[in-house]
Amino acid sequence: MVAEGLKAAPAGPLGRRPRALLVGGGLSLALAAVAVVHLGLGASGVGLGDILDLLLGHGEARTEDVLLGSRLPRTLTGLVVGVALGVSGALVQGATRNPLAAPDTLGVNAGAYFAVVLVAYTGVGLGPLPAGGAAFLGGLLAVGLVYLLTSGGLLTPGRVLLAGATVALAATSAAEFLQMLDVQATRGLFFWGNGTLLQSGLDRPLVLGAVVAAGVLAAPLLARPLDLLALGDETAQAMGVRVERIRPAAFLLAVLLSAAAVSLAGPIGFVGLIGPVVARQLGMRAHAALIPTAALLSAALVLGADAAAQVIVTPSATQPAEIPVGVVTALIGGPVFMLLARRVSTGDADTGAAVVVSDRRRAPGYAVALGGGLLVLAAAMALSLRVGDVHIGWGQLGAWVTGSAEQITEAVVSFRLPRVLVAAVAGACLAVAGAAVQAVVRNPLAEPGLVGVTGGASLGAVTVILLVPAAPLAALPAAAALGGVLMLALVVLVARGTRAGGRSGIDPTRVVLVGIGAAATAMALVNIMVVGAQMNIGAALGWLAGSTYGRGFDALGWLAAPAAAAVLLVVAARPVNLLALGEELPRALGLDLGRARLLVLGAGAVLAAGTAAAVGAVGFVGLVAPHLARRIVGNGIARMVPMAAVLGAVLVVSADALGRWLLAPTEIPVGIVTALLGAPYLVWLLRRTREV
Repeated sequence: MVAEGLKAAPAGPLGRRPRALLVGGGLSLALAAVAVVHLGLGASGVGLGDILDLLLGHGEARTEDVLLGSRLPRTLTGLVVGVALGVSGALVQGATRNPLAAPDTLGVNAGAYFAVVLVAYTGVGLGPLPAGGAAFLGGLLAVGLVYLLTSGGLLTPGRVLLAGATVALAATSAAEFLQMLDVQATRGLFFWGNGTLLQSGLDRPLVLGAVVAAGVLAAPLLARPLDLLALGDETAQAMGVRVERIRPAAFLLAVLLSAAAVSLAGPIGFVGLIGPVVARQLGMRAHAALIPTAALLSAALVLGADAAAQVIVTPSATQPAEIPVGVVTALIGGPVFMLLARRVSTGDADTGAAVVVSDRRRAPGYAVALGGGLLVLAAAMALSLRVGDVHIGWGQLGAWVTGSAEQITEAVVSFRLPRVLVAAVAGACLAVAGAAVQAVVRNPLAEPGLVGVTGGASLGAVTVILLVPAAPLAALPAAAALGGVLMLALVVLVARGTRAGGRSGIDPTRVVLVGIGAAATAMALVNIMVVGAQMNIGAALGWLAGSTYGRGFDALGWLAAPAAAAVLLVVAARPVNLLALGEELPRALGLDLGRARLLVLGAGAVLAAGTAAAVGAVGFVGLVAPHLARRIVGNGIARMVPMAAVLGAVLVVSADALGRWLLAPTEIPVGIVTALLGAPYLVWLLRRTREV
């Protein structure tokens, strides 16, 4: 996983020590200044002058209460979290030799977040250390899943990051599912889930701060081995480094620090990425200097972001909520991630991402397979018409088909039929969108949500809700579709670069990596608008998770354009099939590779954004359905796309029915159900795939 920008520092510490001391001293002064400013911010009206008066011995009792009860715990939390994430990111990047690796991009933060939400859902009250232990286990499980998804194949930076993004998506979806199951037990976790430094006292920051301090003191022990590891595993082993011990030790320490930060302040993204990267830009290459520099930078970033959040939206009687600090760091980190993804070597520059192949054994004939899929879809739709808060029997459903049903049955089925049809068409469109993205990227972890389309659609929809509340109903899906297409255009523009041989084109894996940063930026903007405008959090979560609730026949109109794009993809089967053959052969056969990729990605954007316009953000369908289709009918686009469309329709219809049945009359958004169903399948799939 060697990536450019992570070279071992040459010897000669005497020449570098004055520079490291100068940089460290300057950063320490800057951090102290940011901390002082941070102490003076808040909605209580207590400023730095009041705090200074208190320190001089003639302040008010109210100032002391505010300082000890709110300001100091919040600032201390920012310092602890920043240092923990900065050191964690430096360790992860050193162990993986990947400048895009961080606790959040590898799913560690999301795994720890899920563990904390799970504990809250059970109603068990834990102290700081037990809660941190639960977060540690969750983060460790996430890292284990990433290893499980990537072991056995070509271990490129792109592959690892895509696996991390998928694990993070699954863990976050599972956490949202638990929050919807018991709103009372998990109250407040939406804001905590976006990262917040708010504390009710000094106990938690001090206890978890001690854990972080112990971890930070242990980190320098790994500095020299990580420097040698940057030269490559074989070279490091030849120089006496026990790679099989050093790398797991670095990951364990990184997960411990990240879990402490998550249990204290929630998942704060991109801090562990930005701190080490900026430290290297300042010339800190050796880990002995890199680790403390990243800690100082990250702490300053967290406190600065929290200060900015308080300045942007100050809580008051009319504005009781504030922007979580994790949203601000994501707003900063998303573009940084995009720029780094543009520069970093993905490991796929010359060969492209690995070709997705089928594992078809004694597959049935195409007509038999497609016919069987349609029968399963018909059965799933019939079952979906029956389940919900009002149960419909098979006899009642048969009476409705023959036109002899009772009035109540007629009303219920007529209400459910449009949403079942919308679910079926939406699932088909998402599956074809996934097939389009995978055809270009040639990586089985590619999915429309990972190239920024879903995030852009969400941003467009929420913008209309907030800025034009009186807009006609058609404006919402139109804005969502436009946002998705524009976001993909931005991703492609940023991802374009010079390929091997001096050609200007698109590195397929880089498109996905840039898309991850774009999606994070878009969702940060969405969260800022949701919190700043005091939108209904439950409604926002429901839309962002994807839902077919209340969808009528008019929603089918918004799926017409995606359906047309799906048909065009089948018609253009030959050029799409050629995309799987690498770089040189399609060019030799006369295919304009750059234009073909842009057209297929554009079709995928129309499919995904148009579907998001109708049903919101639904994940994993575009990832799972194409894989199942390839295993059944092979790689040919003309056969695979229709089969994937049928399977996608079955998946979404079944997920919608399951979401209505599990907690009836409460409904679980279909996107949450598809994520929970898709994640285990993904683990099983990639364990069977060795070269992806």
